[in-house]
Amino acid sequence: MKVAVSIPDPIFAEAEALAKQSGSSRSEIYRRALSEFISRHAADPVTRAMDEAVDAVGAQANEFGAEAGRRVLKRVEW
Repeated sequence: MKVAVSIPDPIFAEAEALAKQSGSSRSEIYRRALSEFISRHAADPVTRAMDEAVDAVGAQANEFGAEAGRRVLKRVEW
């Protein structure tokens, strides 16, 4: 599918240079950039499924779950 978009001149120039440097077409550069953007910002199917499950059963806090979460987080290196 062909799409017309407006791109600021500096970004266009960088994309052109990258395409030339990597031996890729301009279309390939834009396709890869858009694909990466979508993968970073689109809702994750696993997260969406978990949200639906929580909505179905409710998100009531319980002390056992809260304490278990605290213990796990203490062992995780941030």
